[in-house]
Amino acid sequence: MYPLRRNRRLRTSEAMRSLVRETTITPNDFIAPLFVVEGKNKKEEIVSMPNYFRFSLDLLEKEVKELWSLGIKSVLLFVKVPDNLKDNAGTEALNNNGLMQRAVRTVKNSVPEMLVMTDVALDPYSAYGHDGIVSEGKIINDDTAAILAEMGLSHAKAGADILAPSDMMDGRIFEMRSLLEDEGFHETGIMSYSAKYASAFYGPFRDALDSAPVDAENIPKDKRTYQMDPANREEALKETLMDIEEGADIVMVKPGLCYLDIVRDLKNKINIPIAVYQVSGEYAMIKAAAEKGWLDHDAVVLEQLTAIKRAGASMIASYFVKDAVKLIS
Repeated sequence: MYPLRRNRRLRTSEAMRSLVRETTITPNDFIAPLFVVEGKNKKEEIVSMPNYFRFSLDLLEKEVKELWSLGIKSVLLFVKVPDNLKDNAGTEALNNNGLMQRAVRTVKNSVPEMLVMTDVALDPYSAYGHDGIVSEGKIINDDTAAILAEMGLSHAKAGADILAPSDMMDGRIFEMRSLLEDEGFHETGIMSYSAKYASAFYGPFRDALDSAPVDAENIPKDKRTYQMDPANREEALKETLMDIEEGADIVMVKPGLCYLDIVRDLKNKINIPIAVYQVSGEYAMIKAAAEKGWLDHDAVVLEQLTAIKRAGASMIASYFVKDAVKLIS
């Protein structure tokens, strides 16, 4: 057919490329992760995540208003819990006036229309840095799932729109959905971290929340007994289908770029929204390479986000959301 067919005709200008572009990203695609700390007038830069911050509640209010003005309509909240409030059972997580619960109310009071998602996991509250109760060197599944359900209920009572359990305990979606239904929170959604891998890309996040597993005798050194093996592909579909059956409204793949094959597998098999988390290590690598002058920061950010959506993501949690929205606008 050459030269009757010349594919380059559709690449001749930016106007032409825009016209035939298959994948586009908009502010509606993004979830903004936000880190919250106790105190007043605190905006603490995270050393391993340049230009990303922890906010006290008073400054969280300002940040949320700025995000909304940029067209970002969803936030995902994480809290840095003081060490004196941590224990093995995550007791502080159930405090109806705890930092997470107050953060939810702060966002809703600041911008009532903002969609508020909350991290549901024990690691920020755990004295051992694990997502579950530790006993005799093991993470206890069922007791943890029951606590997570109570934790999620407390977030719903505070005004959270969507609960985001990130722990990877078996059966926790069923426990959470059942309790929400019993308590009348029929409209509270669940975004399950369904395919969350035991990744090496989480280091800066753990710095942000001081939530890494502690190095102590009889404490698991990593999270590989509950987070997924990076070598496994088919297991992701099994985990995801189970979460959907248990009541998840949205499912998540985490991390992002190294697991786009998983995103596409799920997109081909399921018909509910898929979230992808572009994680802290992915953020830190781009920042470090750009600082060295080895990469074009803005171009790489947009290319990675486009790749995530092209793979099948319905929404993307990313630390680049403000940068990306400013670039695409």
